[in-house]
Amino acid sequence: MLMRPYAGWTSPWRDMERLRREMNRLFSDWPTQARWSAAPSYPAMNVWADEDSAIVTAELPGVLLEDLDISVEDDILTLRGNRQPDPVENATYHRRERRHGNFVRTLRVPFRVAGDKVDATFAKGVLKIVLPRAEEDKPKKIAVRAG
Repeated sequence: MLMRPYAGWTSPWRDMERLRREMNRLFSDWPTQARWSAAPSYPAMNVWADEDSAIVTAELPGVLLEDLDISVEDDILTLRGNRQPDPVENATYHRRERRHGNFVRTLRVPFRVAGDKVDATFAKGVLKIVLPRAEEDKPKKIAVRAG
């Protein structure tokens, strides 16, 4: 028996193709649209640690020293700041990739920090923060006696 499609019916393949296009569109924007996406890219940071301290470097071109605020609480480092836009008048941008405005980066250090001994230097657009490990958080050596 031959069936003739009803005029109001649509092809199931057409619906599947539309669903596939919508799913591709959804996932093509995935990391940028999600609220819980990867860490922000500004400022770019490197962090490394040894037994005594952690060192953080952050690239901050165009940021003035007075626009930076660094705070440490237990094992949390917070870096806040503001980067002013380039003072350009009567110009049309052809490309604008450098962001401006307020920024905040927070990261957890792998140990508690001695907040009163933190040292920060800012030179050539790079911020370097040395976070010494708190004495009570340092590993203790235990002497073993024989006998």
